[in-house]
Amino acid sequence: MKRSQARGRIELGSQRFWYWRGWRVRYTYIKPDSLQAQQRMPMLLIHGFGASLEQWRSNLENWGQQRPVYALDLLGFGHSQKSAILLGAEVWQAQAYEFWQVIIGQPVIMLGHSLGALVALTATARHPEMVQRLVLLTLPLARQELVAGWIDRLARGVEGLFATPLLLRPLFLVARQPNFIRKALVNIYQNAERVDAGLVDLFTRPTLERGAARTLNYLVKSRTQPDFSDVTASLIHRISIPILLLWGTRDKVLPPAWAAQILRANPHVAYQPIEDAGHCFYDEVPDILDSILENWLQAVS
Repeated sequence: MKRSQARGRIELGSQRFWYWRGWRVRYTYIKPDSLQAQQRMPMLLIHGFGASLEQWRSNLENWGQQRPVYALDLLGFGHSQKSAILLGAEVWQAQAYEFWQVIIGQPVIMLGHSLGALVALTATARHPEMVQRLVLLTLPLARQELVAGWIDRLARGVEGLFATPLLLRPLFLVARQPNFIRKALVNIYQNAERVDAGLVDLFTRPTLERGAARTLNYLVKSRTQPDFSDVTASLIHRISIPILLLWGTRDKVLPPAWAAQILRANPHVAYQPIEDAGHCFYDEVPDILDSILENWLQAVS
């Protein structure tokens, strides 16, 4: 099937639910048609903040014919359970690792976007037996790398004041409206035509589920905790497997200049900027991503 045809709808594979530590987690699995592709190293996809496995609407079908592909909704996002606990990279990497242990059971290509890249990086550093190839589609720096000392403490204090249900709930009710979500996505995407009804819907539906507002409150509280994530440079310095880092040169969410700081921590990282692409280049220029990914995987195999 041509990409232009596939992008007209969302192909999500075989969706299932898995219970992790008592919480419901949605994931999907795609098995290639050919026996040769079925025997290749599987790929595990980790979505970004506020997204879900449906983030990969332009990628799942194509990648799923090249090798087995798994994608899951992180706890608190998508159609996974809206848990009432403090969340962070440590919790989500544990979720990804135990999913790998129970469902996959063999080394994978781990691919994450934005927050998902941080989760993938943390899981790889914690559990080197899990990952043989790591692909990072942008990578956020830990707040410890951006601010420190009294400025960091002040920022956490101010954020903590706003992390109350009295303030967050009315803001959440506004932010989950389709028109609000559409405007936010148009600001993030370089190509506004890709912000179609399907994209808006996949970001809107999870916010309507029971406990979504409460989970947002916990997410905001979690972000103020010192242990939300380890220092990115420290994590990437510990990893010896091949790493590919990709970044849109017009990313409005995570500054492309951060890539230089990451590369200083591990000069063996293969880095390629995606010219004139934004934060969601996996959805806007999937053919370019496919070509880069395929060439890199062949080069490091």
